[in-house]
Amino acid sequence: MSKVNKHFETEAIRTQIETTPEKEHSTPMYLTSSFLFDDVEEMRATFASEIDRNTYSRFTNPNTSELIDKMCKLEKAEAGFATATGMSAIFTTFMTILSAGDHMLSVRSIFGSTHTIFSKFLPKYNISSDYVDLNDTSSWDAAVKPNSKLLYLETPTNPGIELIDLDFASAFCKKHDLILIVDNCFATPYIQRPIEFGADLVIHSATKYIDGQGRVMGGMVLGRKDLIADIFTFSRSTGPSLSPFNAWILSKSLETLAVRMDRHSENALKLAEYLEAHPQVEWVRYPFLPSHPQHEIAKKQMSTGGGMVSFGIKGGLEAGKTFLEGVEMCSLSANLGDTRTIVTHPASTTHAKLTDEEREATGITANLIRLSVGLEHIEDIQADLDIAFAKCK
Repeated sequence: MSKVNKHFETEAIRTQIETTPEKEHSTPMYLTSSFLFDDVEEMRATFASEIDRNTYSRFTNPNTSELIDKMCKLEKAEAGFATATGMSAIFTTFMTILSAGDHMLSVRSIFGSTHTIFSKFLPKYNISSDYVDLNDTSSWDAAVKPNSKLLYLETPTNPGIELIDLDFASAFCKKHDLILIVDNCFATPYIQRPIEFGADLVIHSATKYIDGQGRVMGGMVLGRKDLIADIFTFSRSTGPSLSPFNAWILSKSLETLAVRMDRHSENALKLAEYLEAHPQVEWVRYPFLPSHPQHEIAKKQMSTGGGMVSFGIKGGLEAGKTFLEGVEMCSLSANLGDTRTIVTHPASTTHAKLTDEEREATGITANLIRLSVGLEHIEDIQADLDIAFAKCK
């Protein structure tokens, strides 16, 4: 095939491993734990890293290799590694890059389990962390220490749907010689590619939009070849491996990522506009709403607003509970990125392990509702929310 630059959708569909002698059109599953060698010399050379080939599925597998290759092309990354979950991708990255005595920075508005890693587990290894205010970037310089090693960001953030200017973050990291790591789960490479803005590594919970149908779990780390090589070495021995079956599912799912994200974004914008005009809603956050505080940043680094919307319901915690109990079609789940619209109350679920003070500091109010807007007809989604709102009066 010619070497011309292909569009996102084409790369997502046409990037495949070589066909077998059976000439299959769709990549087969390689459900095997290990691979055979022709002779002792080939086996020796492989384990001496003189030959690059499949040896053991904890290291490499044709299905995971295809997924990694595809995601690297979509994220414009030099290399990548696939893990069992998004959280294993995050923890593996930290444990590879950071050493005892190191310090890291992050914005306060991050996923609850990531915050738990910072606050409860990294300190066991004498790794410290501090949060910077995403709304006051002028204060970031003062947070840097001589032992600071990296800056970790989500944009958009979970669940606040706040944005960080990736151009600024990249310049900040270059100034202080920090590694920039961006969780791109909410946007996906179809909507936003942080590496093009200077990120060193991009992380995904592939469980979410990469799969897109709530079926399997997976994680991805993509970016600089030298950093990924270290992550591979760490993972080869510690084993946070993605199963070949899940890799096969995720690679096939990428073939529809573009069309799914177009529909997610279309539905989410319409729903955000509906919520913004609703008398029982205090506020709405969606990147492509002109009222979003970082709307100009969204237009600069995102092609659409994505499928996530958050809003505050009038009436506080009790109204929030009544609203969630009032939906009839939408799903109550802590997941996101599904074909089906999901309604979540972060303060009592995904961020429940945070203290009241920690939730307040990250803007996770008791009345915050997170919507993962699905692919159903927008009128049916709105009708279901109307039913829930009516029960809150």
